[in-house]
Amino acid sequence: MEGYLGSYATLGLLLAAGVLFLAAAFGANRLLRPARPAGPPGKTESYECGVDPVGGDWAQAQVRYYVYAFLFVIFAVEAVFLFPWAVIFAEPGFGVVTVVEMGIFVGILALGILYAWRRRVLHWT
Repeated sequence: MEGYLGSYATLGLLLAAGVLFLAAAFGANRLLRPARPAGPPGKTESYECGVDPVGGDWAQAQVRYYVYAFLFVIFAVEAVFLFPWAVIFAEPGFGVVTVVEMGIFVGILALGILYAWRRRVLHWT
């Protein structure tokens, strides 16, 4: 029983040390920083490579860019899952069940890309 509670005591001491370190870091930052909230002239202006900003701050992006980004992420994740599978495939004793599982995985992704293609999501104009 003592070993069990001792683990909690170690965890509590570690958490307390972390909180104290964080408080000390924030306290040192507050004491050592310069006290000029307004700062030098021009501190509150937006910075665009030395050029004065022109126009408003609202920019509208089309949804199709997000769709392409989302599809890219989906198929990048597919590649992440396919590479380890291909490496393990060379080992002996690789079962039929694993090949079927990967076939189902690739099939579901193929259905997703076919669905996006049929719904004309991938049509640019």
